Amino acid sequence: MTIIRDEHAPRFDADGVVVTGLASPSRGCASISAWRVVLEPGAASPEHTLTSDEAFVALRGSARVDLDGEAHDLGAGDCLVVAPDRPFRIRNDGAEPFEAVCCMAAGGRAVVAGQGAFVPPWAA
Repeated sequence: MTIIRDEHAPRFDADGVVVTGLASPSRGCASISAWRVVLEPGAASPEHTLTSDEAFVALRGSARVDLDGEAHDLGAGDCLVVAPDRPFRIRNDGAEPFEAVCCMAAGGRAVVAGQGAFVPPWAA
């Protein structure tokens, strides 16, 4: 059994997006990666695709998801499931932070234009 204590979990912060690594192969979980993401007001992810399914469980706030060229609202209690190879971006247009817990298969990679495919550091 592995417990990832909040104070020891790795954090990644860029442009108002804070990602906290939870379960991953490097933290004792061979098949699933999970992380918490907080988007401050005005923050957004880059448009990207994934090599495996990803699920976002919204905990608080609201976000706008651009998926395959269509905009969708996501609020606390909602779950967004993104299939592989579908371009998407998530952004916070609201006045409060948006927070979600995200999961995907260990080894799943993100593909961002100009960067190629990579395992996000919080999921490694």
